[in-house]
Amino acid sequence: MRTSDAITLETVLQTTLKKNPALQEAKAGLEQAAGQRLVFRSIVWPRAEVGVPAGVQAGHRAGESGVKGFAIGRGWLTQTLFDMAVPPSLRRGDVEVLIAQQQLNVAVVEQLHQARLAFYAALYNRSLGSIREEQRQRLEENVATQKNRYEAGLTDRSALTSATVQARELDSQIESSQRAYAEARLQLAEVMGRDLGQKATLPEPEGDLKIAPVILDLDSETAAALERRADLKLARLLVRAANEDQRIIEAGYYPAAVGSVTGDYVPVTGIHRAGSTSKTQDFIGSEIIERAGYTWHVVDSGKVGGATLRARATREVNELTCRKLEANVRRELLGIANNLKAIEGRERSLAAAEAAAQDSARVVQQNVAQGLVSQLEYRLTQNGFLETESGRLDAIYQHNLAVAEWDRATGRYFQFSEDTAQNVH
Repeated sequence: MRTSDAITLETVLQTTLKKNPALQEAKAGLEQAAGQRLVFRSIVWPRAEVGVPAGVQAGHRAGESGVKGFAIGRGWLTQTLFDMAVPPSLRRGDVEVLIAQQQLNVAVVEQLHQARLAFYAALYNRSLGSIREEQRQRLEENVATQKNRYEAGLTDRSALTSATVQARELDSQIESSQRAYAEARLQLAEVMGRDLGQKATLPEPEGDLKIAPVILDLDSETAAALERRADLKLARLLVRAANEDQRIIEAGYYPAAVGSVTGDYVPVTGIHRAGSTSKTQDFIGSEIIERAGYTWHVVDSGKVGGATLRARATREVNELTCRKLEANVRRELLGIANNLKAIEGRERSLAAAEAAAQDSARVVQQNVAQGLVSQLEYRLTQNGFLETESGRLDAIYQHNLAVAEWDRATGRYFQFSEDTAQNVH
């Protein structure tokens, strides 16, 4: 089935990468992290300030009188000479950007996964609706047959009533499939970042659900997942960030040395320095003064120690979370692999049962048209065929979902786009 707005899974994933709102927000977070890195790096760069004090001087002192305007050029330059917080601050700034990158990668995986699940859900509900609609058409044909037989006096009214009731039972199921299909298309449009205005058209998924073979090498896939999964990389980076935060706080235990240079430019003489009591303390001309000093927090009142304890607790929690995620990878993959094998076995059994049920339904349908079998037998046969056909479709759908989970758990989602690395790094 293909319409003018039909889309493939590859198109869905490509569009999601480009227009998904959550990914746009994560990309903005990456820019924000670049600015935060500058904040962490600011500790190593010199700080310069300038000022121009101006005013009016009036009064009498040592024979001086009159009112005099003035303006002074003043500058300050300070530079950190030694601070134990410098190395961890530089590393912390770099980690901040790496965290934002991995947060974007995690968002990419989540949104691509949601888009893929919505695509499969749309295909499943559309196919399920088609199966039920075909079944209803066969039942409607039986209603027409029984009506003709009733009008010809070959059967009683109960057979016609039974056939009509059986046909009408599918109406609610078909409507349910149509609603689920519309909901899946809506979710697909949202994750793709489509405009959902009044004139917007929902995407129409192209293709049908099929079972594709999957190579389940648990050992190699576990090792690969530990290396490439974005959520694991993010967890490790959060541990690094917490460790650097703790080191920055602990730097308060060590002395810090700062050098400074101050300069004053006085275009005129006779300007009194604020707070001076004699001419010897006044400005006599421009001057530059160099200084160096250090501070050392020798007694901790609890401020640094308490903050260190909080930072250490955060680091330990992050480490525990990271270890849990890493330990859970193999168990998660094993569960998905077992699920895939069970679904494949179920699908093979249902495929064989579907062929037998189809043959049986065809024979019974021919016989009921001739009045050789009862409506009850026809009803049981048709219901069995519909249940078997729907069950196989559900098994194929569940297999596709499990494959998607396998790709997510092994970190394979970036394979869907050659441009992904450019979009997220």
